[in-house]
Amino acid sequence: MAVALPLVLLVLLLSGRVGGGHAEPPRDSLREELVITPLPSGDVAATFQFRTRWDSELQREEVSHYRLFPKALGQLISRYSLRELHLSFTQGFWRTRYWGPPFLQAPSGAELWVWFQDTVTDVDTSWKELSNVLSGIFCASLNFIDSTNTVTPTASFKPLGLANGTDHDFLRYAVLPREVVCTENLTPWKKLLPCSSKAGLSMLLKADRLFHTSYHSQAVHIRPVCGNARCTSISWELRQTLSVVFDAFVTGQGKKDWSLFRMFSRTLTEPCPLASESRVYVDITGYNQDNETLEVNPRPTTTYQDVILGARKTYAVYDLLDTAVINNSRNLNVQLKWKSPPENGYVHYQPAQDRLQPHLLEMLIQLPANSATKVSIQFERALLKWTEYTPDPNHGFYVSPSVISALVPSTVAAKPVDWEESPLFKSLYPVSDSSSYFVRLYTEPLLVSLPTPDFSMPYNAICLTCTVVAVCYGSFYNLLTRTFHIEEPSTGGLAKRLANLIRRARGVPPL
Repeated sequence: MAVALPLVLLVLLLSGRVGGGHAEPPRDSLREELVITPLPSGDVAATFQFRTRWDSELQREEVSHYRLFPKALGQLISRYSLRELHLSFTQGFWRTRYWGPPFLQAPSGAELWVWFQDTVTDVDTSWKELSNVLSGIFCASLNFIDSTNTVTPTASFKPLGLANGTDHDFLRYAVLPREVVCTENLTPWKKLLPCSSKAGLSMLLKADRLFHTSYHSQAVHIRPVCGNARCTSISWELRQTLSVVFDAFVTGQGKKDWSLFRMFSRTLTEPCPLASESRVYVDITGYNQDNETLEVNPRPTTTYQDVILGARKTYAVYDLLDTAVINNSRNLNVQLKWKSPPENGYVHYQPAQDRLQPHLLEMLIQLPANSATKVSIQFERALLKWTEYTPDPNHGFYVSPSVISALVPSTVAAKPVDWEESPLFKSLYPVSDSSSYFVRLYTEPLLVSLPTPDFSMPYNAICLTCTVVAVCYGSFYNLLTRTFHIEEPSTGGLAKRLANLIRRARGVPPL
């Protein structure tokens, strides 16, 4: 009987596998995409979107198994009766004037706004507990959210998903502008992805490259959406987005050319095996094949056209699930190169290296008459080493003046003369003809005020340290070098002998 029991169990397991041939299709799915947009300023924007969709009633069903949807966020929806959750961490500011409108805007710092279900009785308590839990999940300072920085908007921040009503009493909004975004926030964000950073588009999420950008924003959006075309069922959608703006001149060493490897220091080798869709979109709206000013490699197999943010856009599409996209070396490195210099000037830019060389920007332009030209450069103030400050650091630091070299048309025709016979003040700048003359102008030096540390602190620290060291060293030195001797009490000194002489003269016994 001890032998027959395992055989019966084996038969039951085999029959279970045979009978379970018609397995239930998965109720969750993953789509990932990367949109690369060359910006009007010459920078390059990269926007990642990872959408996880789950056909489940998290607030009604007892869910114990999670496949693609993160368990930590699924439990938050059930525990705090969430309708929608939107959380973003942003470093920098999206400059719409130079970069155009973004796909998704976010303020600097940390932003959190949540819609609760109408079954929540104490919204403020749930809001406080939720912010504390999110603080632990994303390693952020969201626990500082309280009533002093929380508001309840009534006009903005409408629900983005399915909503039966818009009772704003169940909405809470807060912003922490001073929140610093760093790798500690990116790491838990990547762990929420089904493939983490092991495969697919998430392989490009290298921290040292993403934070060496002009703009960085990562967000998490949770909302209920329709489960089918008739919207008879509800699905939960988790959308993780990450947007960065690369300075093409810095990453390209003074050139506007870019590639995946140049921006992320990595290339795409394989799609995420759990993803049903994995694509890369490259904005080629300004790309003219007849003019051949730009060249995109490798050549896209398909294109996509649509109206995005009020403008018609054309995108080159690279489907990672297509075996023909990733070449034999299992490597996809999308590149965009300028085949000929642009016609709006032959700009020469040499980026600076800290403590090695300064910035150099040269522009060859033709200015029309009676016109004004303004050139502005954005910069960030940073702390220097304490040895690099001048004796008067509060005065500021000087930036070298700009140089303007121009050939100015002459208003009076001059006859050619012998250059050697001309006066010295006239022959300093030789010209080819008399129709124009050469002029070199200099602007005033720019005085920039940089953050100045408290230089009294090192002085106080040095004085305190030296005092402590001197006292301790002196005490230990005396203990280690001093010798102690025991002296016997003496029989008397000079004063005692004089006293005894006086006592003898008076006939009194001596001491």
